Amino acid sequence: MNTDLIFKYFPNLTAEQQSRFAALEDLYRDWNAKINVISRQDIDALYEKHILHSLGIAKVVQFKPGTEVLDVGTGGGFPGIPLAILFPLADFHLVDSIGKKIKVVQEVTDALGLTNVKAEQARVEQLNTTYDFVVSRAVTRLKPFLGWVRYKIHKSGNNDRPNGVLYLKGGDLAEELAEVPDRYRVYDLSDYFEEPFFETKKVIYIPKK
Repeated sequence: MNTDLIFKYFPNLTAEQQSRFAALEDLYRDWNAKINVISRQDIDALYEKHILHSLGIAKVVQFKPGTEVLDVGTGGGFPGIPLAILFPLADFHLVDSIGKKIKVVQEVTDALGLTNVKAEQARVEQLNTTYDFVVSRAVTRLKPFLGWVRYKIHKSGNNDRPNGVLYLKGGDLAEELAEVPDRYRVYDLSDYFEEPFFETKKVIYIPKK
């Protein structure tokens, strides 16, 4: 089963979490046939390239109950939906500027019965709320992204790490990180996941100043 990949790295899931992760494949195959949010080649590698990749953030921060998380440019719901399954007591706000993508997010969320997810068609600049963490998956270069989200993060939080940005990105990031004036730390997902896909994948953590 494709879900074995998730259970391999997250062995302590509840029965409800296991069933929700297992349900994702049929839900995304069904919706992707109607509204293309995942490339045709990637849908066959959904659990590796989208779900487990999203859960890489959980290797850096374990969101405590009540944590408020904003997923910017969520697309079809990544990394927000897998994280919402893993952390059912944290609250997730998934935004994307493209309405049809948010429709998929809402339908998948409803089908899973996730009550800790709010999906909204919006640009991050339009939001007036603040959060403990902002997560995202390679929507743009880091410098402009940080400009969008800098004032969307609370100063105080109750997690083991200070509030901030958790950004999933791959490849050689030296040039891009050189543009970032903030303190940051890079976590190599290859330290946590052994599949070749993760060799160049990273989580960049930028704590709020």
